Amino acid sequence: MHPAKVVREQVKQLTDLPNVGPAMADDLRLLGIEQPVQLNGQDPYQLYLRLCELTGARQDPCVLDVMISLVRFAEGEPPQAWWHYTAERKKLYSL
Repeated sequence: MHPAKVVREQVKQLTDLPNVGPAMADDLRLLGIEQPVQLNGQDPYQLYLRLCELTGARQDPCVLDVMISLVRFAEGEPPQAWWHYTAERKKLYSL
């Protein structure tokens, strides 16, 4: 869902989360995440690396940006577009 349309109190399923459509929801399920609340306390970098392992392919770096946005949202930050986290990812992970 587009971050500007996200209402925290109405987030019930994965596709209610900011930056999550059907494909990203499938990726989250592959990681064992079925409910948005399960993102709280996760390490977005580890989620990304696990997804790469599970799929047998290096995922696009923007997937890591989305993971960062989801964990931060789950931990109480306002919803942000995934590209809000690109500079942070590049600084910390050089992808």
